[in-house]
Amino acid sequence: MTKYFKDPDVIKTLSAEEFHVTQQSGTERPGTGKLLGNKEPGIYVDIVSGEPLFASSDKYESGCGWPSFTKPIEEAHVEELRDASLGMIRTEVRSKYGDSHLGHVFPDGPRDRGGLRYCINSASLRFVHRDDMEAEGYGQYLNQVEDVA
Repeated sequence: MTKYFKDPDVIKTLSAEEFHVTQQSGTERPGTGKLLGNKEPGIYVDIVSGEPLFASSDKYESGCGWPSFTKPIEEAHVEELRDASLGMIRTEVRSKYGDSHLGHVFPDGPRDRGGLRYCINSASLRFVHRDDMEAEGYGQYLNQVEDVA
């Protein structure tokens, strides 16, 4: 079983924006994330710990300016916390083992897919293409990855 953790050596290699988002609970500017328009099949993992978070088959275009997903690929890897910053109440999403700030979850997602919208910063994610999943140790999630139209 793979062990995921907040890797200080990886944290040292993060860009300024990746550090700001994951370690300081920042937010990238809407529409600027490198993974926003990604339509390739694969999974999205925590950039710090490598823990699997979301599948491409659960990604959708919400129009909010950040990658959006209907559910986590592994619910145990995603923690939801009350966030009262910016004068509003929201639900923050963090990775369990990496303790990276990922974004927020809202109850305005597609109703036919559970009704949730996980609004996630690209800067907190690393994309692993389906073709590389087995070699990188994510083969157990291949059955959750489908071609994306």
